Amino acid sequence: MKSTIIMFGMVLLVFILWSLRDILVPLSFALLLSILLNPLTGVLEKWKVPRILAIAVSILLAMTILLGVTYFLFLEIGSFSSQLPAFKEKFGMLLSNLQHYVRSDFGINTKKQNEYLNEAVTGLKPVLASAMGTMMGVLAMFFLLPVYTFLFLFYKKLILAFLYQVFENTEEKEISVVLTQTKGAIQSYMYGLLLEALIVATLNTVALLILGVQYAVLLGVLGALLNVLPFIGGILAVLFPILIATLTKDGFQTQLWIMISYIIIQFVDNHFLVPYIVASKVKINALISIVVVLLGGALWGISGMFLSIPFIGVLKIIFDRLPELKPWGMLIGMEVPTKRRKILK
Repeated sequence: MKSTIIMFGMVLLVFILWSLRDILVPLSFALLLSILLNPLTGVLEKWKVPRILAIAVSILLAMTILLGVTYFLFLEIGSFSSQLPAFKEKFGMLLSNLQHYVRSDFGINTKKQNEYLNEAVTGLKPVLASAMGTMMGVLAMFFLLPVYTFLFLFYKKLILAFLYQVFENTEEKEISVVLTQTKGAIQSYMYGLLLEALIVATLNTVALLILGVQYAVLLGVLGALLNVLPFIGGILAVLFPILIATLTKDGFQTQLWIMISYIIIQFVDNHFLVPYIVASKVKINALISIVVVLLGGALWGISGMFLSIPFIGVLKIIFDRLPELKPWGMLIGMEVPTKRRKILK
């Protein structure tokens, strides 16, 4: 009976998360942003700035930075759009050469190749529609995000009081320690993700500028954003600059150097940036990372894929600090337990 109730509860939770995604996605981004802005708000309040004004200044600063980066990226995208006719012509020529190569070497005629291409395009239509829906959701989020973030910060004490009431049977000092440690770890983890993304974006951009690839800044930032998605993001991040280099340059030397550059950057990221900047705060194993990203994408689309990693990191932080949930934290993490080693063998 207990297992049945738990399974029913999980199914109901998933259904609620999927049904209310348009409401929960902006709330989730606002919650993460409020956690990041909480220290700045606290500093302003210590400087005798009124609470409402301190929150407003923090949000205004964050939104200014976000809008500035977005505006710059849109300028780059606008410049890219102006080159679409030339790219289309070059792409048509490359596609024609590729079809000739496939026909001569593999014996697949052009008509059959076109049928395969049409099937692939038909399969991509739902993905493109989902991406367009995500873009519309992002535009709506620019209006909702500041409001939700302001309310989270303004009612922070009320939310904390609610948590104390929920766990009133637990010792108050223990609750305070768990909340303080969790808040600090979450903030460190989120700052680590931002710093890692900034470094990766810089390395990507510098490498593409040296190689003379057009739209280096746009592709470098896009690669850093995709890098948040484990394994899948790294593959997508390198495909876009290779595609642009193929459309704008002759030969394949630049594409080869792009692959080498991104492999080096991924090596630096995986062996230096993640262990010392991000994973030092939260260690999540590869299996859980992939599964969580796929589940997040199934529930909330692209937004869910980006939110899944920070949220599973937050859950691990909470699990590690609650004795009854420590086994789940161990399952999410990367550390293999040393106890019961004989049984594990």
